[in-house]
Amino acid sequence: MTALFVLVRIIANPLSNVYQKQLTQQSADPVFIIWAVHTGLTVACIPVWLAPGAMVLQRGPELWATVAACAVLAVAGNALLVAAVRSTDLSILGPINAYKAVLGLILGVVLIRELPTLPGVLGVLMVLAGSGLVVDRSGSRPGHIAFVQFFRERGIQLRFAALALSATEAIFLKKAILLSSPLTTFVLWSTLGAAVAAVAITLLPGRHRLPQQICTLRAESPTYVRLAITTGLMQLATVLTFGTLQVGYSLALFQLSALISVFLGYRYFHEQQMRTRIVGSLVMTAGAAVIVMFGDRD
Repeated sequence: MTALFVLVRIIANPLSNVYQKQLTQQSADPVFIIWAVHTGLTVACIPVWLAPGAMVLQRGPELWATVAACAVLAVAGNALLVAAVRSTDLSILGPINAYKAVLGLILGVVLIRELPTLPGVLGVLMVLAGSGLVVDRSGSRPGHIAFVQFFRERGIQLRFAALALSATEAIFLKKAILLSSPLTTFVLWSTLGAAVAAVAITLLPGRHRLPQQICTLRAESPTYVRLAITTGLMQLATVLTFGTLQVGYSLALFQLSALISVFLGYRYFHEQQMRTRIVGSLVMTAGAAVIVMFGDRD
């Protein structure tokens, strides 16, 4: 079953990005998108809330605090991700997930002074090399370094910010699962995420555009429904995978979705440089796998 969960996660994640990009092309606000998705998931979870004994909430405030932290990180991270998807090709953003493994390696050095092994360094170099392949060179100047251009793009910067938040969220998700169960974690994540996003909508400067966003929601309701379904499948598959595998190994397997992102970017948005970006995605995915599987061994 774990293999099935991983497969669902690999497919659902890039499909969610497609629907997010389609909605942003219709002027949907990133935070409103996240609120609508979490609200839809909350409604879908009502039968679980009402089922006798299905929700085990007697585990104390620690579970609620942990999932609340997940919700805050998820709303902020996903809003940044949607903003990144709006301005950058999917075939570039998808492979960036490989940097989760690099981030974990760097945090290990900074926080606990854990020096990387030779395979870990090799994995980092592979991820960096792959980054140079997936970058958009269509507007580059002669002599301009592709790697430097890669990090100067606004969408890339937003994606890295989202990446840092989602990597942190994964740790809290794992803790919540250990305190309860994957299903309980998913239901609480959906409900608290809707509450956090609702608060964010009322506090952010763009709240005066709420009537326009509601009109967009009505006009693009099929896309919103598809996004809610793929997001729900993605998150449910994530927590179920975390319930059986270590977070690091799970994240390494999830990198395979980068190849699907490249294809979907070409299929739905006519993005270019397919062959080069596929090669770059393969290199970055392999580098992330090397880091996770061999980077922490003596």
